[in-house]
Amino acid sequence: MKKKPYLIEFPKIGDSSIGFISVVEFEKLLPFRPERVYWTYYTPESIVRGRHAHHNTEQVLIAVSGTILVHIETIEGELYSYKLEKPSQGIYIPPMAWHTMQYSHTAVQLIIASSKYDEADYIRSYDAFCSLKNNI
Repeated sequence: MKKKPYLIEFPKIGDSSIGFISVVEFEKLLPFRPERVYWTYYTPESIVRGRHAHHNTEQVLIAVSGTILVHIETIEGELYSYKLEKPSQGIYIPPMAWHTMQYSHTAVQLIIASSKYDEADYIRSYDAFCSLKNNI
């Protein structure tokens, strides 16, 4: 059975008078050991990013600021849509899941990945992804 996307609630410590902190404890909340962390920002609202899947890499996406619309299609053809707008939430994206993201201009997206960058891990063509779907 393949892994499914799901929403992760990170601890939200504090209150509105002093502010908040959220913590990612890797062995507790993430289903993988991180090997890479990166972020995107100042993405124009008209741009759709992502448009790929990974053979092996698992990821968690977090909207540190702004709003991010995330659409995911699993290798089994299941569709998921999420609206990230709380820095205390993240979305787990399993391997073999086609995903796209669209951002508010103020959005800052933090990505925690299970592997280092490897171009061979990417499936960049939707047609190639669909071909793999037909073979499961």
